[in-house]
Amino acid sequence: MKFLDLAKVYIRSGGGGGGCVSFRREKYIEYGGPDGGDGGKGGYVWAEAVEGLNTLIDFRYQQHFFAKNGQPGMGNQRTGKDGDDIVLRVPVGTEILDEDQETLIADLTEVGQRVLLARGGNGGFGNLHFKSSTNQAPRRANPGQPGVERTLWLRLKLIADVGLLGLPNAGKSTFLSATSNARPKIADYPFTTLHPNLGVVGVDNVEFVVADIPGLIEGASEGRGLGDLFLGHVERCAVLLHLVDGTSGTPIEDYQTIIHEIEAYGGFLADKPRVTVLNKIDTLDDEERSFIKEELEAATGTKVMLMSGVSKEGVTEVLRALRQQIDDNRLREKKSGEEDAPWQP
Repeated sequence: MKFLDLAKVYIRSGGGGGGCVSFRREKYIEYGGPDGGDGGKGGYVWAEAVEGLNTLIDFRYQQHFFAKNGQPGMGNQRTGKDGDDIVLRVPVGTEILDEDQETLIADLTEVGQRVLLARGGNGGFGNLHFKSSTNQAPRRANPGQPGVERTLWLRLKLIADVGLLGLPNAGKSTFLSATSNARPKIADYPFTTLHPNLGVVGVDNVEFVVADIPGLIEGASEGRGLGDLFLGHVERCAVLLHLVDGTSGTPIEDYQTIIHEIEAYGGFLADKPRVTVLNKIDTLDDEERSFIKEELEAATGTKVMLMSGVSKEGVTEVLRALRQQIDDNRLREKKSGEEDAPWQP
């Protein structure tokens, strides 16, 4: 299944049905009078957050969503049928933006949240509505109100507890693969990850969700590379895991590059708690580990942990450090019957 986190949709609510001009004409009834009914209401357009979706790929194949019009009124005092509503089912974490891509209309962050996007038009009054003591045979009726037509943007920001940050090929996908049942693409060249991946990670009988996004490069906040397109997916995370490649030769510059880009991105991303980890220590001896760690801590002023996603050295300690930064209400207790074995049909 392809990943899509931005989609443009065109919606239109239903127009109201027109009122009816009708008079009662029956044998032996001399003064039937007006009996034209009102038109039905047009259908509404809603958006609802549902379970089981983590991409907007459905909106690539269908962009137009039109609610039904209300039926016109009929004689014998019959009101027209209301138009059927239409519901856009979107993943949890979807933002709905106006056509300018800046005005936020709604942010659906919980399952079952529903928002009204376009209200259907009211039905017109039939001539029965205009009957009075001075006008007992009205020959007028109102047309129904037209529907509302809008162009909207849907932008998905994944709901995760931990977000992975780092330069391309820093070992983010390897870490996700080693700690969860997710199987992202792993290779020895940059930009292996082309779209975000989610994995459920467990430690000390609790579970939380980790999001892996494509690596950032210098100038990502200005549109270079892929990472700027996906930084929004770590905005909702409780803590960021910053992986620094221990084999790059320039770990301090690598760290500062990522920090500069998330600060330039804006918002609250730079203020989120971060856990800094020196990765790929399986390729370093004890002396190199200590030297690079001390050098990185002195330059950044933050505590640096050691880890290897391949040999899984230090992985449990990193997971526990992440778990301490996550609120208890975001964690899910791991059931005793659950196993860490990969799922099989």
